[in-house]
Amino acid sequence: MPSRYLLHFAQAHDDFRLPELQSVAELYGITYSLPPREEDRDPTRPFMVIDLEDEEHARLLARRCILIKAVYEFYGQGSTYDELHEANRKSEPLWTRYVEDTSFRFLVTSSQHKIPQSRQRDVIESFAYMGFLGKIEMKNPDILLICFEEYEDRKGTTRAKYEGDGSFRQVFFGRLLEEGSARQLIGKFDVKKRVYYGNTSMESEISLLMANQTLASPGKLLYDPFMGTGSMAYPTTHFGALVFGSDIDGRQMRGKQKTPGVIRAATQYGTASRVIDLATFDVTHNPWRCGELFDAIVTDPPCKYGVRAGAKRLGRKKELTDHQKELCLQHSLSPRPQKTPLTLRYRDDQPYIPPTKPYELSHLAADLVLLARYLLKPGGRLVFFLPTVTEEYEDVDIYAMLCEGMDVIANSLQDFGSWGRRLVTIKKTTAEQHPPPSFKPPQVEDDQEVHVPAHKDFREKYFQGFKPKLEEEEP
Repeated sequence: MPSRYLLHFAQAHDDFRLPELQSVAELYGITYSLPPREEDRDPTRPFMVIDLEDEEHARLLARRCILIKAVYEFYGQGSTYDELHEANRKSEPLWTRYVEDTSFRFLVTSSQHKIPQSRQRDVIESFAYMGFLGKIEMKNPDILLICFEEYEDRKGTTRAKYEGDGSFRQVFFGRLLEEGSARQLIGKFDVKKRVYYGNTSMESEISLLMANQTLASPGKLLYDPFMGTGSMAYPTTHFGALVFGSDIDGRQMRGKQKTPGVIRAATQYGTASRVIDLATFDVTHNPWRCGELFDAIVTDPPCKYGVRAGAKRLGRKKELTDHQKELCLQHSLSPRPQKTPLTLRYRDDQPYIPPTKPYELSHLAADLVLLARYLLKPGGRLVFFLPTVTEEYEDVDIYAMLCEGMDVIANSLQDFGSWGRRLVTIKKTTAEQHPPPSFKPPQVEDDQEVHVPAHKDFREKYFQGFKPKLEEEEP
């Protein structure tokens, strides 16, 4: 029979909580049930009661979920203390085993509020009917009983110290089962403590959330097509996965020392052996000759903040004329000059740097989905960030980039006001093999209506301050 457990969420990234819970549960094969009432499964609230088959499942969630602060054995809740005590008496079989000789501590706390010491004492004394006979231990008790008062979010308001005390939304009661150890990884992977990072390295908490969305675990093979400084590689390899990375600009991965920067940072975390290799190539001119290689693709395309250089792909901004192409062909077929002293070096001796052109974000996202369908194993996941304009965004923007056999299973928003980043998780639901994508823009007929997503030309919109373009005045 399922038992009930109380989840205490960290006060950050509330839109990411349920997708992470679902992903970690799928990773460990955990069956869970959310509260039946929509109000009780609101992800913006700091507490949620779920049903689980086994206590060990609750401990696994606490050890892996980044956004879970702690898990409690649930005894009761209510909008008043009378309702709470009534529910707690019905849960008597759960806590009577601790009555006789178990040391304990009783704690009364709240969210968004500070409770006066005098009322905390009154609340503790109201549980006297439980009749605990063990020793009260404040430092290392055998069990910790906690009473949570949930208050409305009061951010941005000025109030007295104890204003509104007792006007809580709900009060929860339970026994601490396990504190969330996964949140300690945020400090471990802190970018500021990393031996190698760049000015666009992903913050540690977000990269850990992305790793959980990939279901990273030992034996999994992951790919990052926009590796950069490797922020996605470190948490995924920490969870046991093997990672291959590539980027059109190898300098980001290598750094300026002999040992590549990504390898040096992975060595810092003790996971360098799980970084299979790094390669420099354009994802639209990739060397993959067979598909269904990877369990997941996790990446942050080079437009997460939509600024700086933006995404690039091989090609010229302006196509060569026929005459220019003929000159290039003649030059490539002409005999090379003999070796000369360094002081008289020819231009032909210099390394060739292929030209690049901008890679428009909406095209990049659609191509990334096609590439994922080709490279992922059936059931594999594509996890990536997509910046969007808040006022223009519609759900159809995400679904418009999908192709047959690829389905969205999570779409979480990190809101920055006028724009936001969406962590999109897409699952490959087909077992059919597909050819490699051509990466050519789709042909659109003149009378065909084309949906324009909010992330199209995002970089230009960012520099304009997300203001609509002024129509040119007629002469």
